[in-house]
Amino acid sequence: MRIFPMVAAAALATSAVLATAGSASAAQDTSCQHAGIKTLQSVKVDKGGNLLAAVARDGLPISTAVSLGVTVRPGASLAGVPDPLPLSLILADHRAGDSSIFIYPWC
Repeated sequence: MRIFPMVAAAALATSAVLATAGSASAAQDTSCQHAGIKTLQSVKVDKGGNLLAAVARDGLPISTAVSLGVTVRPGASLAGVPDPLPLSLILADHRAGDSSIFIYPWC
């Protein structure tokens, strides 16, 4: 099984996002994170649940994020970013403000 490389890639990507998270306003970052959580809660999935529960359990495929209007920030690299994205990475990226990897339409 190739779990270690996936865990290492997730840790590196999360570290990169967390390293830049302090550069933006905390209030703005928190607002963006709350809007992202609300968005995930509003999207219904099979069996009556919402996307937040599914992402917490299984991660968020980048293709699903794109279908919700998320785009890659110009100049950002997806090298080392896991697919699916773990919830911890998604939340950290929302808090990163202008230093995030992705641009979120709800922020």
